[in-house]
Amino acid sequence: MEQLSANQVQCEQLVRALTSLNAAAKQDLMQHLLGEPACRQLGMLQFPAGFKLSVVIPVYNEIRWIEEVLRRVRAQAIPMEIILIDDCSTDGTREMLPRLADSNTRVVFHEVNQGKGAALRTGFSHCTGTVILIQDADLEYDPADYPKLLLPILQGKADAVFGSRFIGESHRVLYFWHTVANKVLTTLSNAMTNLNLTDMEVCYKVFRREILQGMPLKSNRFGFEPEVTAKISRSRSTWRVYEVPVSYAGRTYAEGKKIGIRDAFSALWCIFYYRFFD
Repeated sequence: MEQLSANQVQCEQLVRALTSLNAAAKQDLMQHLLGEPACRQLGMLQFPAGFKLSVVIPVYNEIRWIEEVLRRVRAQAIPMEIILIDDCSTDGTREMLPRLADSNTRVVFHEVNQGKGAALRTGFSHCTGTVILIQDADLEYDPADYPKLLLPILQGKADAVFGSRFIGESHRVLYFWHTVANKVLTTLSNAMTNLNLTDMEVCYKVFRREILQGMPLKSNRFGFEPEVTAKISRSRSTWRVYEVPVSYAGRTYAEGKKIGIRDAFSALWCIFYYRFFD
């Protein structure tokens, strides 16, 4: 019993010592103990000096979820700034957002509802980070996936990274025809762009900032996804694209899902428009 008690004391002392370390020191210690490959598998990344992630979150009528989304984003041990763009919400989200702001979180308001693509353009214009990541304002996507999304860029292998809901991670079982539509749109997009993506419509897309700074984006709604994919494909000789699996907990329309059949036809039009006319 005395030996057990001594071990318990030592464990408590070790926990207190680890707790007192800053994030960089903890990361150095874990890399020393476990090795770099194991740390990468656990989502422990080494960030270059001056690195900052810009997380852009378009928001429209998400009063039920936005506070929890922010909590999960902020829980990631990554140097970051967060840009929230309220697209003229009418459910109280607009009034809530100012109290969620802090020194690393900026809130920008649209005075007229314009759509996800327009909100993202506004958000990109406020980014100062090394890398830009798109996050939805609901709980369908898990910020715990940030390390795996960032890793190809941090390793110098990629300039843009797409998540994929279809290559190995868990997902909530929901609408069959949504999955069919996603795969049809991705296949058509691939045919136009000559990319071999598995999930063109995925929210999680990550870019080195200079890619988006020089890209003239036009789509106001969900046409952003095929548009940005088409424009990235035009520079594949210089921009390297990677795809990594992400988890997905899709929501129902009763839970606030917004994309619908109109957006599927709009995406179809955008796939051809941005291939042949833009």
